[in-house]
Order: sequence, then structure tokens, then C-alpha cells
Amino acid sequence: MRQTLLALSLSLSLGTVAYAQDNPIATTITDQIAAFQADDFDTAFSYASPNIKRLFGTPQRFGQMVRDGYPMVHRPAEVTLLDQRDMGGQVVQRVMIRDQSGRLHMLAYQMVETDDGWQINGVQLLRAPETGA
Repeated sequence: MRQTLLALSLSLSLGTVAYAQDNPIATTITDQIAAFQADDFDTAFSYASPNIKRLFGTPQRFGQMVRDGYPMVHRPAEVTLLDQRDMGGQVVQRVMIRDQSGRLHMLAYQMVETDDGWQINGVQLLRAPETGA
């Protein structure tokens, strides 16, 4: 059973990597999360939209907000990219993150296309999926 779960987890992770390589929105999200994991807030801030950059002003303030408000993004145990939707002219990428305690979190990344490519214009914490016993 443990080997089956490990294989499933590995295939999901590899699938996410392949998906990100073929999808610039997914690449933006996964690259920003990787920057957070390395505490590279300058790079993480570079993936934020102009509105987010104006709101926080500096990579350090942005990083502090993520550490305090989105710890599951700062230090995820597992990241799974789900569906991507165009909602009223705005592209939203849903992401499921398992935190270090094993809890699942659903997030909606609002994306905006700029001259610098796709950037993150906000993240909304959604209701987490129910898990059975």
C-alpha cells in the first residue's frame, strides 16, 4: 500500500512538473512557490503583478505577508495544479497545497498577462476539500 501511495504521489508530482513546463501560467506559479521555499523574496516578488508590487512596495514586505498569511505557500509539503479557467476575462488557476501538517488547502490564483509575461494578481484561499476517515 505504501509503495502504491508513493508511486501515485510521485506520478502526480511529475505530472505537475510536465504541466508547468507546457503552461506559462503554471510555470509562473510553481516558480514563485520555489522562490518562497528558498526564501528568495526578490524572485518571488518578480512574479507578482504591478498592482501587487504597488500594494506591498518591497520584496521583504511581500515575503512577510506570505509567511504570515499564506504559510502553506511559503513552505508547502506538496503542490498540485488543478484546473485553469477564464472567469469573466480573468484567468484563474486552482492549486491544491498540502501543508507541513498534512492539511489540504485550495487556492485560486488570479493571473494577469503583462509585458513581462503572466504574473500573479492575487491569491484567494478557497474552501478545502473534505477528507473522509
